Amino acid sequence: MAKAQPFDIDREETLTSTSLSAMRRLLAYARPHWASFLVIVGLVVVYNLTQVIQPWLVKIVIDQDLLVHHPRLHAIAVVGVFYLLVTLVGLVANFIQNRRLQLTGQTIIRQVRLDLFAHIESLSMRFFDTHETGRLITNVSSDTNRISLFFTNFLLSVIRDGLSIILVMTAMLLLDWKLALISFVVIPIIALISVLFRNKLRYSYGYTRSQLSRLIGYTAENLGGMRLTQLFHQEAKQMDQYSKLNQEYTRGNVNEFRWSVLFNRTFDMLGNFSVALMVWIGGLAVLHHAIQLGVLYAFTSYIRQFFTPINSLTQQWNTLQSSMISAERIGGVLLTRPEVTDPPDPVRLSTPLAGSAVPVQGHVAFDHVYFGYQPDQPILKDIHFEVEPRSFVGFVGQTGAGKSTLMALLTRFYDVQSGSITIDGIDIRQFSQQDLHRIMAIVQQEVNLFSGTVADNIRLFRSDISDRAVEEAAEVAGAAEFIHALPGGYRSWLTAKGSNLSLGQRQLLAFARALTLNPRILILDEATASLDSHTEMILQQGLTRIAEGRTTLVIAHRLSTVREADTIYVMDQGRLVEHGSHRQLTALNGYYAELVRRSGPGADLSAAVDIPPG
Repeated sequence: MAKAQPFDIDREETLTSTSLSAMRRLLAYARPHWASFLVIVGLVVVYNLTQVIQPWLVKIVIDQDLLVHHPRLHAIAVVGVFYLLVTLVGLVANFIQNRRLQLTGQTIIRQVRLDLFAHIESLSMRFFDTHETGRLITNVSSDTNRISLFFTNFLLSVIRDGLSIILVMTAMLLLDWKLALISFVVIPIIALISVLFRNKLRYSYGYTRSQLSRLIGYTAENLGGMRLTQLFHQEAKQMDQYSKLNQEYTRGNVNEFRWSVLFNRTFDMLGNFSVALMVWIGGLAVLHHAIQLGVLYAFTSYIRQFFTPINSLTQQWNTLQSSMISAERIGGVLLTRPEVTDPPDPVRLSTPLAGSAVPVQGHVAFDHVYFGYQPDQPILKDIHFEVEPRSFVGFVGQTGAGKSTLMALLTRFYDVQSGSITIDGIDIRQFSQQDLHRIMAIVQQEVNLFSGTVADNIRLFRSDISDRAVEEAAEVAGAAEFIHALPGGYRSWLTAKGSNLSLGQRQLLAFARALTLNPRILILDEATASLDSHTEMILQQGLTRIAEGRTTLVIAHRLSTVREADTIYVMDQGRLVEHGSHRQLTALNGYYAELVRRSGPGADLSAAVDIPPG
């Protein structure tokens, strides 16, 4: 079984080889666009040639047409027109290359985002248990944006500026190789400066990105818990913590900016020094008639052209650094393998929404199952029971007994550590996860609703579920009454998380959503805990209809939910300690009867004992 590979989003970014490896993986996304990059390189060559030709044309005018006994005005005009045409060609080539590169770069990043999001969706629940949502948002949004800058800014700069340096150096050597070699003395100095600044720049960029992830994660977490923050008057404390994180991020940004500016201004100073040195040495050469004035002008222009692309490349250094860090972070997520995987040759299931294969009866069996979220801390211990097809069973116990963990294993959000879980005698690990989830529906205490209409949230935006099926499910679930009372009925727009509905109304929509899938196995995980007594009574009246013809497993806080169950399984500290009907368990006068006495009829079973959830 493939294990999820841990990836710490906030670790120090010091392994250059790791970053380069991650960047190579992302560069693979550019391979399908090699033709576009060839066109871009061709346009870059044209643009750079026009830039190098311009000083040479001025040199020709100065030495051959202007500083002569009889200035040739016609030749100057001809060169001027040619200079203008060269400039226009350069402008057109530059415009097309930038447009083409932006289009290609954004196409690449679009695919990176799609693959990243699809991969995150494929990961097992354990990954989401250990990675904060806010930091994953940073991967999908902020990190992909930085990689976009690599393709659209840095890559263009490397091609354009690198070629410009080569062409400028070639032109200088052709004009006067001695002066050219004197000018090239600065190249080792440039390399030395780059080496000296590299580690500082990399550390400052990595630190800033790390602090941004923390800030976004903290913001997302607190926005999600704003009700609790205000209810318990924790605004000042949360603001204080946010201020500290914001201060660290600001400090990182200032430090990053300081080193970046110092790096770039050092190159500016070196460039100006080189121009001054060339004017002095070249001026002496002109006075001694060793070179012509036009050559000195061209050399001065070429030195500026030589440092302009170098300065541009250095300014893109932070883009490269942040892109490599973002590539490593995204690469770390993409390399994470789901813990729960499909078998090579899965058993096919038949459902109302799938083709015919193995018909599903709904027989569920746990065979001596052991499981713990940490290998050395078992939550479930030797769980063994069977649920007959189309039966209605309940699971009760104090908070932390392991009831919800049972359902997480049945839906295969996690795999058992030992033992097995079967449906109709077939181990669920032999099914594909997609098929397994097709035959199941789960309603949990916390309901997730999305921005969209009521009907969209019931059918979960699936086009294969008709409006009639949506309305029928709402009728059975008892949600139709409040839906018809909404201004737009089934077309009423819900805000994110359904904040414009009550908790009970959201829960009824969740029941309707489950019914539209017509599952063979229905799981209710403390689904009535948020309902008021009136809404629960409505649901209880429809629960028999909801469970009809399907295997129904109910995790209950309230005895009233499972009092009529065919079998009630009683859990305590990860073990099944009793099972039977309500009447049988009460007569047994054991642990279940004790829960009844502690809780009172219909009361919350978990209220009597405060045990952390497990």
